[in-house]
Amino acid sequence: MASESGKLWGGRFVGSVDPIMEKFNSSIAYDRNLWEVDIQGSKAYSKGLQKAGLLTKAEMDRILQGLDKVAEEWAQGTFKLHPNDEDIHTANERRLKELIGDTAGKLHTGRSRNDQVVTDLRLWMRQTCSALSAHLRELIRSMVDRAEAERDVLFPGYTHLQRAQPIRWSHWILSHAVALTRDSERLLEVQKRINVLPLGSGAIAGNPLGVDRELLRTELNFGAITLNSMDATSERDFVAEFLFWASLCMTHLSRMAEDLILYGTKEFSFVQLSDAYSTGSSLMPQKKNPDSLELIRSKAGRVFGREDKEAVFEVADTMSAVLQVTTGVISTLQIHRENMAHALSPDMLATDLAYYLVRKGMPFRQAHEASGKAVFMAETKGVALNQLTLQELQTISPLFAGDVSKVWDYGHSVEQYGALGGTARSSVDWQIGQVRALLRAQQA
Repeated sequence: MASESGKLWGGRFVGSVDPIMEKFNSSIAYDRNLWEVDIQGSKAYSKGLQKAGLLTKAEMDRILQGLDKVAEEWAQGTFKLHPNDEDIHTANERRLKELIGDTAGKLHTGRSRNDQVVTDLRLWMRQTCSALSAHLRELIRSMVDRAEAERDVLFPGYTHLQRAQPIRWSHWILSHAVALTRDSERLLEVQKRINVLPLGSGAIAGNPLGVDRELLRTELNFGAITLNSMDATSERDFVAEFLFWASLCMTHLSRMAEDLILYGTKEFSFVQLSDAYSTGSSLMPQKKNPDSLELIRSKAGRVFGREDKEAVFEVADTMSAVLQVTTGVISTLQIHRENMAHALSPDMLATDLAYYLVRKGMPFRQAHEASGKAVFMAETKGVALNQLTLQELQTISPLFAGDVSKVWDYGHSVEQYGALGGTARSSVDWQIGQVRALLRAQQA
């Protein structure tokens, strides 16, 4: 479980974290919104661990019951955060240990906060996109209803704020409704790319303990699993896409709001806002201000970018050059295998050392801390991690035995990550096949 510092990563470190750094590094103030999906992901992962033989049925049931209790406390508003709860993942696991004891330390076996964080984020965004889609469809529906009911109303259409042609009021409404339908379609596309499971990717190399990612996908109702573990834990394309969708949708809403602000002025007097969506002036009693519309525009204003064809041409030219140059760089690149091999060092196998203890039956949290102590011992002695003697390692844990020497084989290290998306040869071959298949499908 956590070390004396209360951190999930504390075994490697000595002393306390600077209070300013502690606050700077903490995300609990905002990621507490993820409490429900964090528990959801942990429940699924515990089932994956049980299927892989890393949890007994009784241990899994204790974890599931404990997580239910944690969820109940969050739902009822009784969950108490501690100063060492740097994020929602730390908080939930800390509370789980308080409820069920050391068995909680096995929950994180083979899982990194890297894949846990992105899994939680995808789960939360998937839910959020569903809710936003429903709200957006309701807005479009209300606009269409009004357009149908008032389709005989005519009024001026404007260009450059000059009267241009007579149009139906319904035509103006539908001009904005149509733009919003594109936003609705786009959001569904973003949601589809959000709906890909990263859990089971570990930190970067994958999962070495036989966790079935297809089981995790089914449990969490994801549409697919990520292809590459390193990409899975580092990419945030889906975040960027969502933010782009939001800025574009807000641009459409801002345009409509500005028209309505103008149409509501005395000079136009085409529309009048309900009092429920207006405010008054503290000085001028006659004023009725369209604050709802003005706030829509102000919230959109900060994300506006360049518009019109000039930007499209410039970006297209830039991307064409960048892609061609990058292709040339990659196709002519030389590598120096010897230098790559020389850059490997035994301290990179510290996680493997923890997994060695896991395979001996130690809960992952304790194994993580034990490996951290081994790293600290090696640094203190001024030797490489693999130069610690068996006797020295046994002062940290009696589970270390002569077969620990296998840990220091780099080839063995990468080959253990055989789960889909991992760095083992079989998995890399699978990824290549998947990518080639995608390219063929796109060319068909």
